[in-house]
Amino acid sequence: MTPIFPGSVDAAGQRATLGVMGGGQLGRMFVHAAQRLGYFTAVLEPDAQSPAGLVSHHHIQTSYDDPAGLAQLAHLCQAITTEFENVPAQALQTLAETRPVAPSAAVVGIAQNRIEEKAHFAACAELSGVTCAPYAVIETPDQLQAVQNDRPDLLPGILKTARLGYDGKGQIRVKTVAELATAWTELGGVACVLEKMLPLTAECSVLVARGWDGQVVSFAPQRNVHVDGILAVTHAYEGNMPPALADKARDAAVAIAHHLGYVGVLCVEFFVVEDGSEHGGLVVNEMAPRPHNSGHYTLDACDASQFDLQVHAMAGLPLPQPRQHSPAIMLNLLGDVWFDAAGQPQEPAWGSVLSLPGTHLHLYGKTEARAGRKMGHLTITGPDVASVKDVAHRAAGLLNLPGLDAI
Repeated sequence: MTPIFPGSVDAAGQRATLGVMGGGQLGRMFVHAAQRLGYFTAVLEPDAQSPAGLVSHHHIQTSYDDPAGLAQLAHLCQAITTEFENVPAQALQTLAETRPVAPSAAVVGIAQNRIEEKAHFAACAELSGVTCAPYAVIETPDQLQAVQNDRPDLLPGILKTARLGYDGKGQIRVKTVAELATAWTELGGVACVLEKMLPLTAECSVLVARGWDGQVVSFAPQRNVHVDGILAVTHAYEGNMPPALADKARDAAVAIAHHLGYVGVLCVEFFVVEDGSEHGGLVVNEMAPRPHNSGHYTLDACDASQFDLQVHAMAGLPLPQPRQHSPAIMLNLLGDVWFDAAGQPQEPAWGSVLSLPGTHLHLYGKTEARAGRKMGHLTITGPDVASVKDVAHRAAGLLNLPGLDAI
């Protein structure tokens, strides 16, 4: 691919413009990164008040599969990406007929379907050195019966919809065959995967950026804490994981990106499980074909953020190896922070929080706070891990954030 340099103007007088499908907070942070480099930006998003649409040079307010909207986006932009994996893969394929699209529709399609995703992880296991949890596909009553008869080893397990599940949605824990049958009915009898529950000791993720030419750079693994299926805390500092386990996770994520022929920023999530070894074993959970909530600390703790690398990768620019200059802890801010214990609206204690050293507040421009809705994040950086943990603990207490015991 010929690089698209920031600030350049083509023969028709059109400025270098990068496009993004989706107008959420990830799109907003991508737009900021692109604009800081000097690119114009365009967002295709149906919501008139979307976080990304409000800050972009162009906002195409249409549905993601609207032919006229896609044509307009392709006309405005020299390259296009997506900010979430549930944008229609066919829309990305349509855009790719005339413009570079990263990641590709094929890869996004794999990430949209847990069945295909797990098949990919299994196919890649020899190369990556890790595999996923034992699982079975349930798409028909016959397959449900077969699991009940022949795979009792998968119970207790977690039944997950093959599509559209995120942040703990579309998932039900089951202990018995009776519970499994009931859960599949509750989920609407749609295509699902049943995953065996494993003895988890930790969760981690790795962010990888891969260019059109196959160049790869990555961040060190971050250790994550989830509450009710939603990311609450990310630990990003040296020593957050045993070094051998961190190296294995990083190598596996790079191998998965290569196996996919991926272009762009990819997040691969892993479970650390008890397996009798000193530090535990590594199991790949899922991947996100985009920047990830667990990588938001890179905005404040690294010399190149995950969004900077997303811009570089899609535009065909060289990928600098990012350097983390400060230990960091990221606290996710859900809409719950805007309500007191009685459920009444309240203003979060920003004055007290922002008086703490090394705090970096990022609010996403969403006008309505709702319980469970991602409204922003708070990153704490400092000169050493001990000071970062201390400030994070105080900030979490001021905001009544979950995951406090994990800091």
